[in-house]
Amino acid sequence: MEHEIFKAGAYTAKVYRCNTAVVGSGAAGFNAADRLWQLGQHNIMLVTENRAGGTSRNTGSDKQTYYKLTLSGGEPDSVREMADTLYAGRCVDGDLALCEAALSTQCFLKLVELGVPFPRNRYGEYIGYKTDHDPRRRATSVGPYTSKQMTECLEAAVQAKGVPMLDKTQVIKVLSENGTVCGLLCLNVTAQNDADRFVLIRCKNVVYATGGPAGMYADSVYPFSQYGATGLALEAGAKGKNLTEWQYGLASVAPRWNVSGTYMQVLPRVYSTATDGSGEREFLTDFFTDAHDMLSKLFLKGYQWPFDVRKVADGSSLIDILVYLETCKGRKVYLDYRTNPVGGAFRYDALLPEAREYLTRAGACFGTPIERLAQMNRPAIDFYRDKGVDLYTQPLEIALCAQHNNGGLDIDCWWQTNVKGLFAVGEVAASHGVYRPGGTALNAGQVGSTRAAQYIAARCQGDAPACFDTAAAAALTEMAALADACRADTGNVRALWQHAAGEMSRCGAAIRDPAQIRAYGKQVEAQLAGFAQTVKAGSRTELAMVYRLRDMLLSQRAYLTAMADYTAHGGKSRGSALYTDLTGGVKPFGQLPDTFTFALDETEAPLIQELWFEDGTCRTAWRAPRPIPEDDDFFENVWRSYRETGNIDA
Repeated sequence: MEHEIFKAGAYTAKVYRCNTAVVGSGAAGFNAADRLWQLGQHNIMLVTENRAGGTSRNTGSDKQTYYKLTLSGGEPDSVREMADTLYAGRCVDGDLALCEAALSTQCFLKLVELGVPFPRNRYGEYIGYKTDHDPRRRATSVGPYTSKQMTECLEAAVQAKGVPMLDKTQVIKVLSENGTVCGLLCLNVTAQNDADRFVLIRCKNVVYATGGPAGMYADSVYPFSQYGATGLALEAGAKGKNLTEWQYGLASVAPRWNVSGTYMQVLPRVYSTATDGSGEREFLTDFFTDAHDMLSKLFLKGYQWPFDVRKVADGSSLIDILVYLETCKGRKVYLDYRTNPVGGAFRYDALLPEAREYLTRAGACFGTPIERLAQMNRPAIDFYRDKGVDLYTQPLEIALCAQHNNGGLDIDCWWQTNVKGLFAVGEVAASHGVYRPGGTALNAGQVGSTRAAQYIAARCQGDAPACFDTAAAAALTEMAALADACRADTGNVRALWQHAAGEMSRCGAAIRDPAQIRAYGKQVEAQLAGFAQTVKAGSRTELAMVYRLRDMLLSQRAYLTAMADYTAHGGKSRGSALYTDLTGGVKPFGQLPDTFTFALDETEAPLIQELWFEDGTCRTAWRAPRPIPEDDDFFENVWRSYRETGNIDA
């Protein structure tokens, strides 16, 4: 690819020019590039830190779900009904819900055409099943690796078209001025000398497909190859939205993987030990007087995998709380498939009807957990064996982990942020609310990247704004000077990263203490203020982590501010966030600790929280969700408008 050399004082960088830069090589990023090319936009470039990294390619679950309009059976469904379902998730903008419903079939069938083997019956119906928060049977799956197969098929389509790609290129600054994007400053992570270290992208549009801010948490089910870059977009002027809203759930620590579905439904033994492996005990029995009640709730975690505050007091999410409490004591928690819980002293016919009937129909009312798992879902065993864990001989360490950010960057119905030319697609975009049907994230990534490509192709042609030169010079000078200041014989950036991620998991994950959130937020602000003086890199590899740490702290600052602002406005526990005071004791026999007495947010029409950086501080505001549009659907009117404008906003 042709490039120029850009100079800012003593610093230089290679410069590439394009109309649109797509940042990220997951399912949303590849789809954005593929759609742009299909629409005749060939002056594009895909920029990625690691082509084979990211969440789409490297995560999954027992049965990873894709959510779309019903395409089988006799149950009625409609675009508007699906939009209503998405809008009911609370704090969801109605125009986004309508778009995700309207384009779900188009995007799904494109994946089918590209080779993703979604199952259909002999008559061609794409069969479905119900997922969480789903009144229909809109969910479908190709197994544990649905998003991986999507990503691979989309990548093949992009490669076949010859879309230019810059791999091993880490974005470290989003260039903008006066509310308009004008390019990117990147780090060449494979550079062997300072002259080749920095890369500039001069462009009019950026499609930001960087995933959620996965690096913020230590207890995380995100792959180690997923970091996110939300902080850089916020720094460039983009607004955040619903930053308080996440999903958390029980996951294995090594490898990082959701232990949903049959991993819980086979009733594994749950126990904990001290860090040295001593003191093994089945701690759940301290909180349950009835083993069948305990095992029934454990079974339900398979269906109800995300932590949900509505299911804490007497529901399956009590299991999440008890695991969290045990890890807070410095103990390790394990699932054991080799031995039955409570010494086998339980009867299948005494379980709750849902658990009893499911296990009976599956022919799994026998043996040990591993034998039941082999009967119900042998690939679940094979997955861990492929990752070096033999469930026949080894326990599986678990924790309550961050899994998905329902919030992110604020977007309009074309997935454009408030920064002109900056589009956010995939998990980095805030199209979800407090709750969402399982599998909607995969649909949202495909719909959002399609909408962004359509808008860019119709309305955003041309070169980068004139502000590029001044913005690039300032950014290159700042980031190169940071590299010089951080250079040292011995680095501390990895230790600082681990500390920051651990603190976020401690105070700002599923269980949130407002006082601790405020206290750690002040630490983050102080570390950002003295960043160049305190952070040190001992190698070129560690320099990449310096820039990641900077982005992670920018993200943490925004998310912690959002959480503190939420509680300051009287916010109560909702979704996957339980707000509480962590001081106090623990009650046995099925009662929650005093520390976890909490009030639920049952507001009928909760407001959306927005957040942005301004003059060195975080600002917040609250607004009502945009309603689902009630457009004129008279055919001749829509047809005329479509012929004239393509129904794409001018």
